[in-house]
Amino acid sequence: MNLDSELTIRGLVVHAVDVPMNRPLKTGGGEVGSAAMVLIDLLTEEGIAGCSYLFCPTPLVLKPLANLLSNLAPLIEDDLLAPVEIERKLQKTFRLLGPQGLSAMAMAGIDMAAWDALAKSFETPLVRLLGGQSRRIPAYNSCGLGMIGPGGAADEAQELLASGFGAIKIRLGYQELKTDLEVVRAVRGSVGEEVVLMSDYNQSLSVVEASRRAAALEDEGLYWIEEPTRADDYSGHAQIRRDTKTPVQIGENWWGPLDAAKSIEVGASDYVMPDAMKIGGVTGWLRTAALAGAAGIPLSSHLFPEISVHLLAVSPTRHWLEYVDWADPILENPLKIEDGYASIPYAAGIGMSWDVGAVQRYSVGEP
Repeated sequence: MNLDSELTIRGLVVHAVDVPMNRPLKTGGGEVGSAAMVLIDLLTEEGIAGCSYLFCPTPLVLKPLANLLSNLAPLIEDDLLAPVEIERKLQKTFRLLGPQGLSAMAMAGIDMAAWDALAKSFETPLVRLLGGQSRRIPAYNSCGLGMIGPGGAADEAQELLASGFGAIKIRLGYQELKTDLEVVRAVRGSVGEEVVLMSDYNQSLSVVEASRRAAALEDEGLYWIEEPTRADDYSGHAQIRRDTKTPVQIGENWWGPLDAAKSIEVGASDYVMPDAMKIGGVTGWLRTAALAGAAGIPLSSHLFPEISVHLLAVSPTRHWLEYVDWADPILENPLKIEDGYASIPYAAGIGMSWDVGAVQRYSVGEP
C-alpha cells in the first residue's frame, strides 16, 4: 500500500454459524455443545477486507450479536481504517450502556477485523505490523478433557497428545473433591510425569472450597489452577493464591484492560490469560499485555488461537497459547501445530480466510 493513501471503511458483512465440535465440552461452569460463532468481514472502498470471528458460549446470543454488529456498521462507514480511532468512537457510543457483554464482543470483533485489513493493506502478517516477528509459540491442547470421569479422561488425554502436544488442560469441579483427585491422578498416570497438566475449575467453587481443593491438589503436579471461583472476585482469587503453592491463573473473563488493571493491582493471580474478544481485540490486548509486562506476570491466551499467536509474539511476558480447533471447520487454512508449538502464518493479516461452503452449511440465518 502507498503510505500516502488511506483505506476507507465501506461496511460489514456478518454471518452467524453454529459449528459442531469434535469434543463437546462439559465444565464445572456449564456445557459448550457446539461452536456458535459470528463471522465478520470488514470491507473497504479500496477492495481490501479484514476478517475476524466471535465465539458465543451459547447459541442463544448468536442472532442478537449478529444484529448488533449489523446495527453498528453505519456508525463506521466512510471512516478511515484506523483501529485505535474506531475503538475510541465505539467506546463513546457504549459509554452509557457499559463496555461489557455483547457490546464489548461486537467492538472487539470490529477491532480485530480492522487490524486484519490494515495488515493486509501493508501486505504483511499482523505480527510484523505490530512490530514483532514470526516465531513459534508453545501451545497446550485444550480441545477436550471435559468432565468425563477418570477413565474417559485418561483415554482422551492420550488422544490429545497424539498430535505432538506436550501440554494439556483438564476440567475439574466434580461434586466431590475425591473425584477431582481421581481424575487428575488417572490423567497423570496415563500421560506420565513429563507432560504439563493445567487445570480449570471454570468458576465453580466458593473461595473456601477452592482453597480446600487447591490444598488437596498441591502434590499432584498441576501447572496451574484456573478460575477456581467467580471470575470477577479478584480478592477471592488473591486469597486462594495465598492459600496454595499451585499457581493461580485467571483473566479470560476480563472485560477490557481496566479489569486487568484491577485484578493485577490486588494480586489476584500468578498468571494471566486474556481473551482476545473480551479484552477488546488487538487494541485491548496490547494495552493489557503492557500491564502484565510492567507487573512481570506471565501472560497466556484464551481461545482464538489464530489471532492470539500474533498477539503473544508481541507480548513482553508471553507464556502459553491455548489451542482449540473449534473454528477449523469454517477456515480454509487452520492454524498449524508442530511438536507442541504454533507457527505464525506468513500470510498477510491474521492469516484467516473462510471456507465459504462450510460457512453456508453451518449458517443459522442472517441478521
